[in-house]
Amino acid sequence: MTVKKRARPPIAAAVSGLLAATAALGAAELAAALLRPQASPLLAVGSAFIDLTPAWLKDFAIRTFGANDKPVLLLGLVTAVAACAAAVGVLSTRRPRVAAGGLAALGAIATVAALSRPDAVPTDALPSLIAAVTGVPALLVLRRARQPQMPRRETAPRTAPKTAPGPLPGTVRADRRALLRTGVAVLGFAAISGGTARAVNAARDAAAGGAGLTLPLPSDPARPLPPGSDLRLPGLSSFTTPNRSFYRVDTALVVPRVPYRDWRLRIHGLVDRPVELTFDQILSRPLLERDITLTCVSNEVGSPYAGHARWLGVDLAGLLREAGVRSGADQILSRSADGWTGGTAVEAVLDGRDALLAIGMNGEVLPAAHGFPARMIVPGLYGYVSATKWVTEIKLTRFADEQAYWTRRGWAESAPIKTASRIEVPKPFARIAAGRTTIAGTAWAQHRGVAAVEVRVDEGPWTQALLAPTPTPDTWRQWHLDWAATRGDHHLEVRATDTAGEVQPSQRTPPFPDGATGRHSVLVTVR
Repeated sequence: MTVKKRARPPIAAAVSGLLAATAALGAAELAAALLRPQASPLLAVGSAFIDLTPAWLKDFAIRTFGANDKPVLLLGLVTAVAACAAAVGVLSTRRPRVAAGGLAALGAIATVAALSRPDAVPTDALPSLIAAVTGVPALLVLRRARQPQMPRRETAPRTAPKTAPGPLPGTVRADRRALLRTGVAVLGFAAISGGTARAVNAARDAAAGGAGLTLPLPSDPARPLPPGSDLRLPGLSSFTTPNRSFYRVDTALVVPRVPYRDWRLRIHGLVDRPVELTFDQILSRPLLERDITLTCVSNEVGSPYAGHARWLGVDLAGLLREAGVRSGADQILSRSADGWTGGTAVEAVLDGRDALLAIGMNGEVLPAAHGFPARMIVPGLYGYVSATKWVTEIKLTRFADEQAYWTRRGWAESAPIKTASRIEVPKPFARIAAGRTTIAGTAWAQHRGVAAVEVRVDEGPWTQALLAPTPTPDTWRQWHLDWAATRGDHHLEVRATDTAGEVQPSQRTPPFPDGATGRHSVLVTVR
């Protein structure tokens, strides 16, 4: 008897691959939650991808997606994994061993990525290995469940009807119920393991945060902001940026959660007396409160990656002097809880500026997204060389001997913030009414201070804007100018001058390797 075979739809095979991958990731996430969250395969591969990202692609991602760059990367990873899993599922129909090998290869890639992290430990390989050990059997079980099966032989009638209501005797058919039962079981396993992992991580995050922690009052509080430092104009950034609105640019795919009771800061390297401090010991020290504006080196001309806050912390220079900085040490190599490193010039911390090991922000405990339990703040330098978040280690060394994360990728060792200004009111391509209107914005030249801001319309003469008062040279400065707007399209341009007499240049340069330059301008239509 000739056995008839039905075409096996690839959709069921693709779904099998997706289910197997889901089970593998669920098991891996649970293992990572119980061991180390950063060992999650998705996070490990995503972090490795960030490490390998060239400067131009990093700038493109920040410019295009802003604060959503990391969710976009994770979404892209999930999509890539789903596509690979579906392909493996289809391949498993005819070449199961090759398909199983492909799934195992994905686990191997994740294992290598996990072990490549700067702070990796051997056990970081386990979640990815568990993913492979779970995913391969799940794939094979699902393949077996969807395999066509021979029905039980039945005695055929002497005269068969012309149209049979079901498959003819001897026809091979799949057991759809078995496939459905197996699929539900695999999906249930993935849901239970993934849900448990999420619950474990949530409990850990809650325990690691600073909820309920009350910070001491500063022994050296910041002066009150001068009256009028915040112009409070509609559309203009507030002088102090709320914590929830403060920009975040870093390489961490997920925010590291460090229990403050377990946190330690180690100061070592080219020092006379290595120091190790607990969070309670930091709290027991005199705390300083300072107004400091931060700027990211990735900030394009006119872009939003600048913000001001009132920071609470201990004197960083004092900590270094206690350790005793040895002659020849010219770099502070700081390390975060996730292994990221930043390199700061020693002289920039010891020259008298208000460099802090910060634990508070705008009157609150430092938010996790901005570095809790502690971060560095060195005014006047771009963040990648001055503002290490989740800091756990400070090593005194030499630039000639060791390189930090971004300097290894070609960014400058010394990165003083460049004089900059931007127009915030009116917005680009705004349509405004003719008559008296206000042009306003912010300017910054941290640690030097802004001395003047000028505006011009349609390449005309420069007009001096009015400057709002500012508490220190380490903060940005608001400015405004009254303009008699006439009908038509107009080009508005701004430039700032710092207290050293340096005028913001007209030529635009990209952020790489030491910060963008150029004048910000907007086009508006006056009706």
